[in-house]
Amino acid sequence: MPGFLTSLLSFLVAIAILVAVHEWGHYIVARLAGVKVLRFSVGFGKPLWLRRGGPDQTEYCLSAIPIGGYVRLLDERDGTVRDAERGRAFNRQPVPARIAILFAGPGMNFVFAIFAYWVMFGIGVPGLKPVIGEVESDSIAAAAGIRADDVIVEVGDREVATWEGTVIAMLDEMLANGDIRMRVEGAGGGPRGVRLATAGRESELTEPGQLYEVIGLQPWRPRLDPVIDELTSGGPAEQAGLLSGDRILSADGEAFADWSAWVEFVRARPNETVLVTLRRGERRLELPLEIGAVDSGEAVKGRIGASVSVPADLYEGRRAMQRYGFIGAAAAAVEKTWDMSALTVRMILRMVTGDVSVKNISGPINIAQFAGYSASGGLTTFLGFLAIVSVSLGILNLLPVPMLDGGQILYQLAEAVKGSPLSEQTQVIGQQVGILFLLILMSFAFYNDLSRLFG
Repeated sequence: MPGFLTSLLSFLVAIAILVAVHEWGHYIVARLAGVKVLRFSVGFGKPLWLRRGGPDQTEYCLSAIPIGGYVRLLDERDGTVRDAERGRAFNRQPVPARIAILFAGPGMNFVFAIFAYWVMFGIGVPGLKPVIGEVESDSIAAAAGIRADDVIVEVGDREVATWEGTVIAMLDEMLANGDIRMRVEGAGGGPRGVRLATAGRESELTEPGQLYEVIGLQPWRPRLDPVIDELTSGGPAEQAGLLSGDRILSADGEAFADWSAWVEFVRARPNETVLVTLRRGERRLELPLEIGAVDSGEAVKGRIGASVSVPADLYEGRRAMQRYGFIGAAAAAVEKTWDMSALTVRMILRMVTGDVSVKNISGPINIAQFAGYSASGGLTTFLGFLAIVSVSLGILNLLPVPMLDGGQILYQLAEAVKGSPLSEQTQVIGQQVGILFLLILMSFAFYNDLSRLFG
């Protein structure tokens, strides 16, 4: 689990990359259109590093507040412009050129996502096959005829190879059609069609972490016997007298079917002393165990300094690897970016209508935690995180809100229809509406972050 510094540094690196990509889109198209670029800044506020370069002596800088950035263009609305340079002012450009400059920022976010996925699929993206684990009785999954050890091969009209792709396809299918159509394969049987009756429950199902629980199924996961393998020297388990090979039977009267149940028990009891019942060879013993504590950065969790043996063939036949050649990886990257973009748009539209939970809105705290997790997982995991956030930034900036690129594009379209710029008063009102919208959005995001952190 990533610590605070890992999450913070990963978050700052991710934001710096994505902001630089977004602003570079505005910058390069403005240059191509002949508009003078005064400043290219990653971050807001006082510049910490600044240099000037190019024929226009453009200022390139890193600023003190790392969340965000901007490209400042020559514009008569911001001050006096010399007669010789009026033709290079943004406001003097034809409407199509202005729209191209404004769209280029979000557009570059989509291009970056394609690039990130391209690299990922070229390297190879590991995952687990979508094999069903437990299925709850009297659940949506059970009513659809899904059984343990079924393998999901298709969701809607889309083939799936991993659980990650399956979840995205399930959400997309549910938001598009209500129910979720799937094809599954059981042991010794051919593919069969099933339908999960999810229509009308979109809000419940789209709450973070609730999809599997509400449907009533769990992905397959290995069940390891609660037998201790290695002990940390001087750790709580060793101090309590536990040995390698001990089988944990129960603690304070609570029995454990597998190692995961034992781990959950320990993590929930930092600094507590429990009476552990174990089997050592033919003997049954009871030992008091004082559980240690570790601060994960999110909460204090129990730890005893013991591990379980993992067989080398534990995931035999359960792993999947998505790897393609140069052209195949590019095609898969475009398709993945399109799928993520379509799902994000559907989620936003259904949030507006109340059909999707607003708890999906994440703020900087939650994004920083995901950045830390992804950075800890390696290059492909971090690239996947960057791609998803880049798509989200691209779509967010295209919303028709005056403070965002989409709102500014709307102004340009209105000018093209009207034949003249909108009045200053109309633009001021629009800016106020945009600020209000962003404040409400930020409030939801921070509320959700704090709820996850403390709830």
